[in-house]
This record gives sequence, C-alpha cells and structure tokens, in this order.
Amino acid sequence: MSRDALFNRSAHSHASSRRSRLARHLGLGLAGMMATVALAAPALADKTPHQLHVQANATIDVAPDQATLNARLWELTPAQVQGEESSGDSDAIKTARDRLESRTGELIRTLENAGIDSQQIRAGSLSVRPDIVQAGTRGDDDSPSKVRTRIERSVSLTLNDLDRLPRVLDALTTAGVDSLDGVSYGLQDSDAADDRALKQALERARQKAEMMADTLNVDLGDVVNIEETTAPRYQPQMMMRAAEADSASSAEYRSGEISIDAGVSVTWEIDD
Repeated sequence: MSRDALFNRSAHSHASSRRSRLARHLGLGLAGMMATVALAAPALADKTPHQLHVQANATIDVAPDQATLNARLWELTPAQVQGEESSGDSDAIKTARDRLESRTGELIRTLENAGIDSQQIRAGSLSVRPDIVQAGTRGDDDSPSKVRTRIERSVSLTLNDLDRLPRVLDALTTAGVDSLDGVSYGLQDSDAADDRALKQALERARQKAEMMADTLNVDLGDVVNIEETTAPRYQPQMMMRAAEADSASSAEYRSGEISIDAGVSVTWEIDD
C-alpha cells in the first residue's frame, strides 16, 4: 500500500473515532437533560395549589322608609295659527308665567301646612317650550296647525315618615297639580342594607365551602381570594295602590318591599 493511501486511511479512521466520541457525549447530554426534565415534572406537579372555589348569592327584602313624590304644574298660552304669531305673545307668556308662579307658591305653602319641612321640598326651574296643536280636518281641506306656549315647573318632595303620605297626596290634589308621577319608595340608609346583603352572601359562601369540604373529607385552609360578582344594588319601587274598601274609608297605600341582591366568589386553600 502506498504512503498516500496509508495516510488517507489513518485520517479517515481518526475522524470516525472523533465523531463516535462526540455522539457518545451528545447522547449522554441529552439523556441527562431528559432525566432533569423528568425529575422536575413531579416537583412542578407538587406545587400545584389545591383550592376550593365557591360562588354564592343572597337576596334580602327590606321595607322602605322613604318616599319621593314628583308633581308638575303648567300653564298654556292661547293657541294661534302657526306662523301667524302676534306681538301680543310676550304678554300672554308673562300672564301664564305669573299664574304658574302663583300656583307654585300656593302648592309649597300647602305642603308646609301639611307638615312637610321646607328643606324637603324642591321646586324645579322654569321650562318654556312650544306646544303644537293639531287641528281636525273638515272635508278635503286640512285646517292649519296651531301653536301655543307651555310654561312648566316641577315640584318634588321627600317623606321620611310614610304614615303622612295620604295627607300629602291629598294636599297635592287640593293644590291642583297638573301631573303627579306616582310615588317612588326608597331607603334612607341604603348602604346599611347593601352591607347586610353582602354579609349574607359571604356567610352563604362559607356554608357551601364547609359542606363541600366535609363531603369530600378535606380541610379548608386560608382564604386566598374574594371577589364581588354582583354588587349590592336596589331600584326604588314605583308603587301606589289603593286598598279595596268601602267608600267611607280613606285610601291606603302599600309600599311593598325592596329586594337587594348581592353575589360573591371566594377561594379557599385545601390543607393537605
């Protein structure tokens, strides 16, 4: 065999031996990494928290102790054909406004005489707007539309004694209000009622968690998370109903009850 052939054979053998050693090192390295991952997996699994998640809701019914009444008074100027308003309109508006202010003052005095504190009476600002009057038709000819001016004021009051409601309604009727938008029932201290509903929701969540833990034969640990799923809230009730009775008895009004809902979400750790 020539010298060149011997040299090539020796070089090829040396390269093959080096690749074999590198493959062995890589194989050992990959095996070590796989072993490390395999050992880490149980450790990560052991750190997974064991928790019990509970949602609960509560509803409480509260009797209202406050009533709000909203009344409106208005005056109208004489109707005129639209587009043909005269210069006397300003005088008609002033006359209607004077009548309205007089009626509003009389209404406030009537309410005060009925025992309502003046601080609980709120007289709104003056509202002036055109009021279109659609005229009827005669045969094939349409009568022209007319317009008038509507001047209006709102008066609202708050009652903290619901027993006085019938007397106040009588006073409003006597004063000749043009519109009475019912009675809105509410609560003087709504925050206290909200807290009661929220507390009951939390108590219900604990009861559920303890029942579940007892059934599953596990122990509850610390609370790790609390959230409100439904913030306590209520809507004032619009209700005014006369009781059925003989004509000699006065009307009675039933406010009903206000429902307040609350919801929570609570998470406990499960002790090993």
